[in-house]
Parts: sequence; C-alpha cells; structure tokens
Amino acid sequence: MITADGQRRGEPTGLIHPALFYHDDRTYLADTVPYIREGLAAGEPVMVAVPPRNLVMLRAALGSDAGDVEFHDMTELGRNPARIIPAVLGAFVDRHRDTGRVRVLGEPVHAGRTDHEYPSCVQHEALINVALRDASATVLCPYDTAALAPHVLADARQTHPVIVEDGDWTRSDAYAEPVTLAATFNRPLPEPEGSRFRLTFNVRGSTQTVRGFVARRAEELGMDPSRIADLCAAVHEVAVNTMIHTHGPGTLTMWTDPASASVVVEVHDSGWIADPLAGRRSPGRGDGRGYGLWLVNMLCDLVLIHTDPASGTTVRMTMRTHR
Repeated sequence: MITADGQRRGEPTGLIHPALFYHDDRTYLADTVPYIREGLAAGEPVMVAVPPRNLVMLRAALGSDAGDVEFHDMTELGRNPARIIPAVLGAFVDRHRDTGRVRVLGEPVHAGRTDHEYPSCVQHEALINVALRDASATVLCPYDTAALAPHVLADARQTHPVIVEDGDWTRSDAYAEPVTLAATFNRPLPEPEGSRFRLTFNVRGSTQTVRGFVARRAEELGMDPSRIADLCAAVHEVAVNTMIHTHGPGTLTMWTDPASASVVVEVHDSGWIADPLAGRRSPGRGDGRGYGLWLVNMLCDLVLIHTDPASGTTVRMTMRTHR
C-alpha cells in the first residue's frame, strides 16, 4: 500500500488522499481498476462515486467484481460539493467503522462542474484532509488532465498530499495546509443577474414570515411543491441562525437562475462562521454545532458561503425547480 508520503510501506493508518491524473479512458482504467480490485482483495469495503460515463466504464471493466462495489453517481449525490464529506465519504466511513479500512474512488471535480461550484469543490478537497484525518480510509480522486483547466490541476496538487500519474505515486511538493487553503476560496459571491425579490427580517421576528415569503415567491417562479417545502426548510435553518447568533437584521434575496433551472435564495447577516467545517460534519460529531448548515447542505443542490468578521455572512442556496 502507498502511504501519504508516496512510499510503499506496511499496514497504513489514518487517511490517504491521493489525486489521480489521467488523460483518457485507457489511463483512467489502468489506475482505477487495479486500485478497486486491490481493495476488494484486501477485504476492504469499496465505494465508487464518479460521473455517469465513468460509472459505466468501471462497471464494464470490473465485470463480476462490480457486484462487490458500492456505486454512486457523483453528479447527483455530490451535486452540492459541501454535501460530499458528511453524506458520501463520512457516511461510508461511519458505516464500516468496525470493519477496518475502507477504500473510495471519488471524482468531485469533473468537466461538468460550473464556475459557481468550483470554489466549493476546492474547499471540499482541502477539508477532506481535516474532516477525515484520522479515518481508516484511502480516498483516490481522479482528475481529467485533458478536460480540466491548468489552474484546476494546480489546485489539485495543493489539496492532495500524493499525486498518481501513469502508475507512479509521488508526494506532492505543492500540498498546502488545508484550512488555510480552503480560506483562500472564501470569496465574495458574484452579484445575481436579472430581477429579484427582497425581504428584510428582524431577529425578533417570526421565521414564519420568512418561510411564507419564500413559499409564495417559489410558487410564482414555478417550483415543484415538494421542492418548495425543502427550500423553505433550508431557508428556515439559515434564518434561525441569523435570529439566534446576530443582532440583525437579516436580508433575504431571491431570484431565478435560468441556466440551471433553479431558484436561488440568499441570506445575509452580520454574523461570522469561524468553523471551516460548519455544515460539512454529520450530526453528532464534535460539539454538536452546525446542524442547521448540515441540513441546508443535505437539502440544496448547491450551497455557497462567504463569511467575514468585518462584512458578515452570506449563505446562497440553490435548488432546482423540479427534481
């Protein structure tokens, strides 16, 4: 087994988190299939979470071994990058905590990601190294060098202690301290385009006012009723945080994103989120804080946060109008 410094040693301990650089189907399969089969041979639970095309390739290449692998479509389960650690990786580790080491092939950064999603993707990759530091897990993350921009590959070298390329596992000299790197992607969010609805709510006001406002506007914007309920639940959690943790007021802005057929709701207040893993931990871990943001991440298709002790916190929640 290759350990975190790129050396082959005995039984590993703690997290191993390499990036796999591949440039075509052949190089993809040449490294991923042996990696999966090595895990199965060692009796490790194996999970694969990659885009649909690569899922099909891997199932075919693995043949009968595919039946022993847990497969997920990363474009669905991991659509919101902030959901991947608690709902995908952490959940898999927790389910097998008593069975020994686990092995994951996860492709959160792929050509289908938008520019809006990308900063959260980098934060996710960096924070894996914190959230799962002590986990008995190997998490191999493929990067398509033919499809992804050079800056994406440069970021991968900073978020992964080990790089795998053409079968060689080597230590990444560019690897950066995870929390510091994640903080560099805590950037002001781009201004929305088009028409918007706005509501200012007082911290002593009822969250029912916020929920009613969101429900009415979402219905006007053509959102499916079941999605409206989820969106209202997510916004409620953020509004409650505003009411509990700030002196107010809070500002809610709502608009549509035609490119993704989504409704977007943004809440801004004067608070500051100091914990870089807020919302990226499963409930019950740590000191119990961050449950509200965890629920927001579970419900929404994309959650972006910009937080600053001077300018306050903006939480932007995106949800498709239909499932």
